[in-house]
Amino acid sequence: MIKRIALSLLFAASLAAPALADVTAGTLVISEPWSRATPPGARVGGGYLTIRNTGSEPDTLVSVASPASEKAELHLMKTEDGVMAMRPAEAGVEIPAGGTLVLEPGGYHVMFIRPKAPFKQGESVPLTLTFAKAGAVEVNLTVSPIGAPGPAKTDGDKPNMDTSAHGAGQENTGAEAHGNHGSGE
Repeated sequence: MIKRIALSLLFAASLAAPALADVTAGTLVISEPWSRATPPGARVGGGYLTIRNTGSEPDTLVSVASPASEKAELHLMKTEDGVMAMRPAEAGVEIPAGGTLVLEPGGYHVMFIRPKAPFKQGESVPLTLTFAKAGAVEVNLTVSPIGAPGPAKTDGDKPNMDTSAHGAGQENTGAEAHGNHGSGE
């Protein structure tokens, strides 16, 4: 009897976890919202998520805002002529019909400028995404450990730690560190 109840609870939990992570707004499905923990005194933090457009018309992410920092902006980091550069995406970013926009380290991302408090592992960071058609959408970014390459797992697994590019315990420098918000800059 106890085994049956335990299996039922486990099954119910496995069905509920993905639904809690996704936010739907019209034809947009927002998934895996996450951020990295930041050390005390960090001047910036990063935010990442995936937006899938299931509709037949494009929509545009026009702005981001958060009460967790003095300012939040949508940024793009990319390499041009061998030089890593980052700039605000002031015109917004289109999500094509049937397409996906991934905000990730080293690409489009949310830049939290002057966080009001350190982002702590396991906590969440509120974020408002404003779309041209879908309007304002509230999401909460789950804070992963400093240096995490992706969102913390919700099934009890530890997040994958990226030790290949920088080595465990090594400090990032230059533009590369700038793209790894919350990893020690």
